[in-house]
Amino acid sequence: MNMTSNFWNRLLMAAAALSACTTLAQAHQDAAASVSVASPLADKVRAANSRFLDVKAATAEGYAPIPCASGITGGAMGIHYVNGQYLKEDKVDIARPEAVMYEPMADGTLKLVAVEYITSKGPASLEGQLFNFNSAPNRYGLGEFYELHVWAWKGNPTGTFADMNPKVSCEHAAVPTR
Repeated sequence: MNMTSNFWNRLLMAAAALSACTTLAQAHQDAAASVSVASPLADKVRAANSRFLDVKAATAEGYAPIPCASGITGGAMGIHYVNGQYLKEDKVDIARPEAVMYEPMADGTLKLVAVEYITSKGPASLEGQLFNFNSAPNRYGLGEFYELHVWAWKGNPTGTFADMNPKVSCEHAAVPTR
């Protein structure tokens, strides 16, 4: 009888510990998601680029779409609208991102989620935030470059400057026709 009681007490303690760990993990995840939105750089990027809330503004400024980019392990970047002229200039300007990123929605609209700054000159930074380095060869078929994603319109639980966002999906992207 004493062994059975001891077993149930241990099982109850393990369940309580598991519940506490789950609660702490969820609180940590919620805090990380809110921190990704509360970034001074993200605030500046949002202020400098809010004109892109309407995709027509991006196309009017010379941005052209490339297919929706999904991650191998989940999440996505969305549809990049890229400005080839800004890529050629190779200059980092907060108000002139090389790419503007949209998530395709179920109703066919595009929702602005982030921007991306790209340069071949580095190491690069914007307002003190270092860019990520991409060596060559890479999946884009480009030479070496530096890039910085800024998730200024959609929180990213993996970080404001992470490449992929697990909250973004390409599920509703139109299939390109040939």
